[in-house]
Amino acid sequence: MFTTLVAVLVALAAGHVAPDATAALRRFDGFRRWLGWLDAHAGRAGRGAVGVALALLPPVLLMVLLAWLLRGTGYGLPSLLLGVAVLAWCWGPRDLDRDVEAVIDADTVAARQAAMHDLQSGGGSLREDVPSLVEATVFNALRRWFAVLFWFLLLGPAGALGYRLLTLMAVSPMRARVPVETLASAQRLLGWVEWPVAQLMALSMALAGDFDTAWKAWRHAHGERWMQGIGFLGAVAQASVRAELREEAHDYTDAGLVPIWQRLPELRDAMSLAWRMLLIWLVVLALLVIAGWVT
Repeated sequence: MFTTLVAVLVALAAGHVAPDATAALRRFDGFRRWLGWLDAHAGRAGRGAVGVALALLPPVLLMVLLAWLLRGTGYGLPSLLLGVAVLAWCWGPRDLDRDVEAVIDADTVAARQAAMHDLQSGGGSLREDVPSLVEATVFNALRRWFAVLFWFLLLGPAGALGYRLLTLMAVSPMRARVPVETLASAQRLLGWVEWPVAQLMALSMALAGDFDTAWKAWRHAHGERWMQGIGFLGAVAQASVRAELREEAHDYTDAGLVPIWQRLPELRDAMSLAWRMLLIWLVVLALLVIAGWVT
């Protein structure tokens, strides 16, 4: 889908060129007010799965209507612009590699903790050890990039928007405005919505790195089971990073060189792995467009 390729490039460029302005545009204040209104007026009947539907369906249906109205008009340009705008809006909210670099470059304890909080805002362990940071990097890649892209490909702008709003309900600070029963339903739904994305990311990690290592970690973490949850993704990421660092050290030794010292090499490698996974997705998408399978 040409729209998707353009939209991803725009979203990435916006995050790099104007990170503060882009993050400010992705605040979703209207959805926050909508959740507060539902909490105050929906009552007991509007909780649980019904509460999730009440929160998500109105904005998603409005997006479906807008996409339908623009379809086939202006030689497809309005639809293209809508897709670009929605994907750029739902991407993020911040630039992932900037958050990773902030953790690596932090010189004080306070700066390091603030950078870690930003990095781990989308998921992963809240601990400060290196494996937890690697896990957080990959989980954030899923919630900032890959899941938005996946649901955009399947359902268009409405899919990307629906996923982003669901994550805001389930894992962002907005969850404080969501009743307990509704929050539990939103988090269960999020687990199932992210499960296929995590599986594709695990496959992408295997293709981008050591396939055998990733496969064994995936099996050991029970990734082959049809079950809610994406915990296996962190295990695959940690195993892939360890394997790549071992291979890098071995290459330096064979060449008679001393490895270049760098801070948090595991975190740098995890970010590099995320970029390679995204490149694989975009290459596959481009090949599908060329083959005429995706219009």
